[in-house]
Amino acid sequence: MTSHRTAAAYGAVVLMALAFAAPTPPTSSEAATTQVAAGRYLVTLAEKPIATYAGGVAGIGRTKPDKGRKLDVGSADAERYRAHLTARQREVASAVGVTPVRHFAVAANTFVADLTGAQALTLMRSRGVVSVVPNRLLKPADDRDSTDFLKLSGPKGVWSALGGTDEAGKGVVVGVIDTGVWPESASFAAPALTATPPGDDDPYRPYARAGEVVMRKADGGTFTGTCQAGEQFTAALCNEKIISARYFSDGWTHAVPPEQRADYLSPRDAQGHGTHTASTAAGNAGVEADVAGVGFGEISGVAPGASIAVYKALYQGKTSDDTGGAEQDLLAAIDQAVADGVDVINYSVGAGAESAVTDPIQLAFLNAAAAGVFVSTAGGNSGPGASSLDNTAPWETTVAASSIGQYTATVALGDGRSFTGVSTTVAAEVKDRPLVLGTAVKNPAAADGAAAACLPDTLDPAKAAGTIIVCQRDTNPRAEKSAEVARAGGAGMVLVNTYDYTTDPDLHAVPTVHLNVPAATTVRTYAATEGARASLVPGGDDMPYPQAAVFSSRGPSEINDGDLLKPDIAAPGVSILAAVAPPAYAGHDFDFLSGTSMATPHVAGLAALYFGEHPTMSPMAVKSALMTTAGPISTATGEVSTDVFAYGAGEAEPSKMLDPGLVYDSGEEDWLGYLEGRGVDTGTGVPAIAPNALNYPSIAVGDLMGTVSVRREVTALTPGVYHAEIDLPGIETKVKPPTLKFDEAGQTKEFTVTFALGKGTPGQAHSGSLTWTGAGAAVRSPIVVTPQVVVAPETLTGSGATGSITFQITPGVPKLPIDVYGLAHAEPVAGSVAPGGEQDVTFTVQPDTKLLQTVVRTDAPAGSLLPLLVRLPEDATSIFDGGVIVASADDPADPAITVVDPEPGRYALAVFSFGAADASFTTQVNTVPVKGGSGGLTLSPRHPEVTPGTPMDLTLSWSGLTGGGRHTGYLEYPDGTGTVVSVG
Repeated sequence: MTSHRTAAAYGAVVLMALAFAAPTPPTSSEAATTQVAAGRYLVTLAEKPIATYAGGVAGIGRTKPDKGRKLDVGSADAERYRAHLTARQREVASAVGVTPVRHFAVAANTFVADLTGAQALTLMRSRGVVSVVPNRLLKPADDRDSTDFLKLSGPKGVWSALGGTDEAGKGVVVGVIDTGVWPESASFAAPALTATPPGDDDPYRPYARAGEVVMRKADGGTFTGTCQAGEQFTAALCNEKIISARYFSDGWTHAVPPEQRADYLSPRDAQGHGTHTASTAAGNAGVEADVAGVGFGEISGVAPGASIAVYKALYQGKTSDDTGGAEQDLLAAIDQAVADGVDVINYSVGAGAESAVTDPIQLAFLNAAAAGVFVSTAGGNSGPGASSLDNTAPWETTVAASSIGQYTATVALGDGRSFTGVSTTVAAEVKDRPLVLGTAVKNPAAADGAAAACLPDTLDPAKAAGTIIVCQRDTNPRAEKSAEVARAGGAGMVLVNTYDYTTDPDLHAVPTVHLNVPAATTVRTYAATEGARASLVPGGDDMPYPQAAVFSSRGPSEINDGDLLKPDIAAPGVSILAAVAPPAYAGHDFDFLSGTSMATPHVAGLAALYFGEHPTMSPMAVKSALMTTAGPISTATGEVSTDVFAYGAGEAEPSKMLDPGLVYDSGEEDWLGYLEGRGVDTGTGVPAIAPNALNYPSIAVGDLMGTVSVRREVTALTPGVYHAEIDLPGIETKVKPPTLKFDEAGQTKEFTVTFALGKGTPGQAHSGSLTWTGAGAAVRSPIVVTPQVVVAPETLTGSGATGSITFQITPGVPKLPIDVYGLAHAEPVAGSVAPGGEQDVTFTVQPDTKLLQTVVRTDAPAGSLLPLLVRLPEDATSIFDGGVIVASADDPADPAITVVDPEPGRYALAVFSFGAADASFTTQVNTVPVKGGSGGLTLSPRHPEVTPGTPMDLTLSWSGLTGGGRHTGYLEYPDGTGTVVSVG
């Protein structure tokens, strides 16, 4: 793929290589024989650029950052030094009679100029000139191609090391459980199957035998599949790439009637999702990807030498409710894949919430992994909220999505500001056009919201013609917006996010740039001003990558109590170009898709590469190799991210995975112990273990109370002496023993890591790593530890005018002062509400209120009343007059609402009825003050002597309570958490 950006990157590589020593200029005899053509050149001078300048120029101080600090290009010295370098560059250029067209001063002291051959040759001979390099358009690895970004391609890439693309994954079968496949895609082109068994010269060639497809595998086993015929799919569509194709639809067809279906009852793909994931994992190498007449160069699957087995279990319905895969069908697909003998399963599927470890699919994957199958699963697209991921069982490799290099274009505003976004459609500049919001050029009948999003038929051609229109991201398809702009005669579109989300390289009907916030907000604001103008310009500033995708689901895993770090690893999942089903993509054979669905097949393909080289490696050893060799993830500003809940071990780095040094292995017995520890009776008698006691390549402690020790075992693939180094700021750590010596491959050693709270902040996750270095390897395990001040009950309930409650807490710190508030009590107030009606109780919360609790009691059926707590403006006359919902009741059986440290002001408790009859109720509004209360709540002991990590009993007492209803109190711990006390 030709890329101006990669040509510049090549120049940077040349500059770095030459920065250490200036070459000797050619002699006159050499010059006489040197043929130098006219053209554009990059000329690099010997003086250091800003990034490495340590001083020496009179009046200009050091600009090189100190260790641990960042470069400040805005400092006064940096500005002066930039001016110094620029002046020097102009001086050098002037000496040969040219003017630079571009200056560089930060990472390279270089200028760009158009030179004749003689001028270039003169500069090559000039003192102080390091290099003169033609500004060639190159075709090296392009990070907008995920396989190039992963360093799989090229003469020094992983494929080359494995013997070429034909050998990369050869003898390995990747099973893809998805929406099927479009077999006619060039990504799956291969010779037809024959009945001739393979010979010794091609042992892994699949062949047809008695209605089945048989393939000997690299691990010595045999894959046996079939090409199942169905709607628009015949057995002849399988070949030596797609060696098996099945579909599983009983569950889906049972739930969805024929008139609601929009899919093929066959392995053929109607959505394109399965085609995309299959071609990403193991599609052919060197496939030309042209989309709508735009050439994007060659694309390849991660393991192009591997074979693909298709298991369709997801279907397209006419509505979203009818689209998806029945668990029955998914389970059938997993079961069949394992039976057929796949080596790797790709599962780009997830639920709306974290699946329980007892979920049938999760348990099926346990068995698949126990059978030697590597299972790659999608973490989900519900980020960036915490604990939003799925597929978190330890026998799976849970994959997060990260970004790669993007196709870019720039929105240049008329006021001189410019913003780079993602674009595949700005091939030439759209110069100096009016910039307008969709609402400014809307049809009179269109609603403002619809026009702002450029929905179909909302724009007026008489107003929109020739303009660049700003369209907001909304619920309608992104490409539909540009189609509306084109219909209205617009010259271009700026697609803007209204919140932090992805930017996508869609193939639009008009030149389009997609911007994220805050740039998107700036452009929207400017477009609303009178006379706003803009240009759309190809290219732009590079965006840091890889970054964790904003949509990628995050940990911690609640099913595992934060004691198992998930996701495991990140892989490219943003704007991935791969094959699709043309009917679902406007006739395109290829398209860009984003999601953890796209990241997952990258990891599946990497596992296939690993099995092709080491066919008998266990799935967990492969997982360990991937995780312990992963690389860093960037933030949006280009710094190294520390949010391990977004990406686990980091970005997959295939160039390192085949030589990990040590591996953390585990198997079925470990997983059964894990299930026992999760409360599952496996009937095996295997002792229960906690999630963080698994022999896992990462370490997580969800609740660090006092001191916690975690044991691990590592097995040497490369013998030698390995030394431990642990980096976990804020936490006291110790590795014992700190050195491991392996005399031979296959030897296993154990060690223990101990954690205790140091200077860290309780209640906050602290992340870092443990690295074993030796034998030419660095075996890095991510660590996340969350120290806690206390583990205590959220609520306590008592009864009686006089009484007590004894309860247990576990302190995590050596001193644990506990503040006691209340009890507080207000008399219940009677009320009633008609079916479908709403009744309000208004009140005022005073300053210095520690806790507010509202209580609704009724004889109506549970769930028939819904209380809402609403904050009211001072002048509001109802909750609909600017009211803001603060909270709602969570438990229908006890519809109470509790707010700690409520803001003072006016509130309403709004009681809505969803019942069939009038409902009577009582309400209480108990406000617990910072000082005082209606009944003395006492804690014994008041200042307990504690041992971190050791549970202890405390007792709450009260006496002399009067009045009906509930009395409310509160215990507050040093970290701000607390226990709500309800009496009565």
